[in-house]
Amino acid sequence: MQKIFSMKEAVLRFVEDGDSIVMGAALEAAIPFAFGHEIIRQEKKNLTLVGPISDMLFDQMIGSGCIHKVAAAWIGNVIMGVGYNMRRAVEEGIPRKVEVDDYTNFTISLALHAGALGIPFIPTKSLLGTGMMSGRMPFQEMDCPYTKEKLALVPALNPDVAVVQAQRADEEGNTHYWGGSGVTKEAALSARKVIVVTEEVVSKKVIRRDPNRTLIPGFLVHAVIHEPWGAHPSPMQGYYNRDHEKYMSYYQESKEREGYLRWLDKWVFGVKDRGEYLKLLGEEKMKSLLIKRRRKSLTVDYGY
Repeated sequence: MQKIFSMKEAVLRFVEDGDSIVMGAALEAAIPFAFGHEIIRQEKKNLTLVGPISDMLFDQMIGSGCIHKVAAAWIGNVIMGVGYNMRRAVEEGIPRKVEVDDYTNFTISLALHAGALGIPFIPTKSLLGTGMMSGRMPFQEMDCPYTKEKLALVPALNPDVAVVQAQRADEEGNTHYWGGSGVTKEAALSARKVIVVTEEVVSKKVIRRDPNRTLIPGFLVHAVIHEPWGAHPSPMQGYYNRDHEKYMSYYQESKEREGYLRWLDKWVFGVKDRGEYLKLLGEEKMKSLLIKRRRKSLTVDYGY
């Protein structure tokens, strides 16, 4: 069954106001910026963002007023540090107050893993004796029924939507991913709907020739979006590098609310889609980010 959608169609059809969305599960790479920008353009409301490190994308979505709540380990700017929209939302309620469930990278991974397994929680020792067990944090303690030792409990997360940025997929959603994947697989397995944003759409024959690289099987996937450069300014292994300049310029432009709104008008509302975004970015900049040294993996033999 073919599942190819445009970015606009996929957001319109599969993202509803009030949804919880896990994005950027590969940590600092493969962040679905194009998808997040389309959510902003469609003015989706009251969303909950879930993820380990979704970097500037979460900051941009918070600054747009789309977000009601965040369940994450860190939000900011991977190069420069501070996410000013996140700070304004939490400290001043600008453009709106955002609730925060604070996780570590490890516990957000455990929460998604529990969701993927279909169990209500998963135990760990890593939180014991830390400030993460106090206040509004979602974690609880229990005595192990076998050893009587103390355990911290991480409740499962089952987001409404998982957005996965990947290198290639076929028209049925079977998805190849290589490089550091973080908790991408756990995110996809825990979510009710899975959307894949891919650099390339390839034939099923290509996917079947390297089955061990299939991180997400097609039966989990609701939509495939062919969107080259969809992760820019974050990097995509084997396709393009991180745009350091964009991270540094966004840091300066978003320090004040007015500056962020100018950035938003130019890079999100000022373009109708990723194609226009890339034209604004410029061919010279795109060329500068392309892979310079190719390091292809050795072939393997699946013969029998």
